[in-house]
Amino acid sequence: MTTIAVRPTARPELLTLLGRTPVVRVTADLPNPHPGFWAKLEGLAAGGMKARAAVSMLLGARERGELRPGAPVVESTSGTLGIGLAFAGQALGHPVVLVGDSELEPSMRQLLRAHGVRLELVDRPAPQGGWQAARIGRLRELLAELPGAYWPDQYNNPDNTAGYASLAAELGVQLDHLDILVCSVGTGGHSAGIIGPLRRHWPGLRLIGVDATGSTIFGQPARPRLMRGLGSSIHPRNVAYDAFDEVHWIGPAEAVDSCRRLARGSFVSGGWSTGAVARVAAWAARVHPGAVVATVFPDGPHRYLGTVFDDDFLTAHGLDLAGAATRPVEIPHPYAAEANGWVRCARVADPLSPERTR
Repeated sequence: MTTIAVRPTARPELLTLLGRTPVVRVTADLPNPHPGFWAKLEGLAAGGMKARAAVSMLLGARERGELRPGAPVVESTSGTLGIGLAFAGQALGHPVVLVGDSELEPSMRQLLRAHGVRLELVDRPAPQGGWQAARIGRLRELLAELPGAYWPDQYNNPDNTAGYASLAAELGVQLDHLDILVCSVGTGGHSAGIIGPLRRHWPGLRLIGVDATGSTIFGQPARPRLMRGLGSSIHPRNVAYDAFDEVHWIGPAEAVDSCRRLARGSFVSGGWSTGAVARVAAWAARVHPGAVVATVFPDGPHRYLGTVFDDDFLTAHGLDLAGAATRPVEIPHPYAAEANGWVRCARVADPLSPERTR
C-alpha cells in the first residue's frame, strides 16, 4: 500500500506571492531586428505562471467538495505545473504527489522534492500517447492507492483556464493597447484563460498560438519531442481552437537560439516555451509594423541550465543554432506537411472536430 506524508499545515500567507508580475519591452534581435514586443515575466512570481492555475484548480475542487481538507493531490507533469502545485499545496495545506518521467531534468527533480513533493517517475513512454500517456497510467494507479486523492486533470479542467483571469487583468492594466497576443500552447489553459477577457477589453485582438514540432495539438502527427512545457501527445480539451487566428510550430534549435539571444540582449530569458514565443512575437512585431505585440514568458532560465544553455546538451542532440530558421515556412492547413523547424499556418481547427479547417 502506498503511503504519503502527513497533512501539511496550510500557509495561506503564501497566496500574497501569486502573480503581479512585471512586463518588459524586448528589443533584442530574435534573430532579426524588430520594433519590439512586451513580455510578461511570470518567472518572477512564486511558483511561476502555472501557480495561478494550480491554486485555481485546488480552490475550485474544494468549493465543490471534490478535494477534502488535507487530502492528497495527484497530477502528471513535465515540471512547470509541478512547481505550481507544490506552491498551491503548501499554501492550501495539501500533500502533493507528482508523476513525472525519466526525461525530467535532475535539477527539477531536486527542486520538486525540496518543496516537499513526492515524485514518481515512469521509465518508458506508452506506445500510444508517449510520455504523457505513461504518466497518466501511473497516476490512475496512484488514485486507487491513495484514499481521497484528487486529480486536477490540468489538460481538461476548466479551473485551469479560470486561473489566468488574474493574468489577463494585470495585462489590461499594464498595457495601454494590444493588437497581437502570442501564447505557447500545452494544456491550453493560459491562452484560453486570457484571450476572452482581453478581447472584451480590445475586441480586435489577434491570438497567435505557438506549438512544438512533434506536437499533435493542432493536428500534426505526434512525434518524440525534445522540448518540454509546450506541445502535447494528446488533445487537451482546454485548448480554445476557435480563439486562434494562426498557429506556429517551433523546433528546438529555434527555441534555444532565441533563449540565448534573450539572455545576451535583454537579460530576461527562460526555457523552451519562452524561446518559442519570443521568436514568434518578434516576427509578429516585424511583419505588422505599428502593432502592439505581447507575449508571456512562463518561467525563468534556471531550470534549463543543463539543457537550453548547455553546449554539450546541444551537441548530444544534434542542435545546430547556425541552421535555426529565421522566418517561418508557410503551409495552407495543418495537414499539408509535417512541421520541421519553424512553420506557420493561418488555418486553425480542432483535430477532433469533423470540420478540420476554417
